[in-house]
Amino acid sequence: MSGIRAALRAGSAFRWTAPAPATPATTLVITSTVEQLGRHACLRWTGPAVGEGLRVDGVHVWTFTKVRGGVLVPTEETRTGPQVDADVPLATEILGAGLKAWLNDLKAAAEAR
Repeated sequence: MSGIRAALRAGSAFRWTAPAPATPATTLVITSTVEQLGRHACLRWTGPAVGEGLRVDGVHVWTFTKVRGGVLVPTEETRTGPQVDADVPLATEILGAGLKAWLNDLKAAAEAR
């Protein structure tokens, strides 16, 4: 999700791409819509990830809590779709890896400021 610099607000949408984790040659196009935004508190967005023969719908929640020395960002995400249902353990593994990567990118961006 690097390169997003627009102001976010409830109802705003943004489109981005990512490689499909199980088949990196496939590019996913994701159109995300901000459903809830609490300044310094919470960001919730929804949207489908669509690629060749693939569609996964997701709900993503990041909660921001100021703690001594920084900010704690627990994440929650649900994904639904035939590919998720076909192999839940693999989908869960892919989801976990994706969340870790996003949080690492968020940390790097925050620390670069």
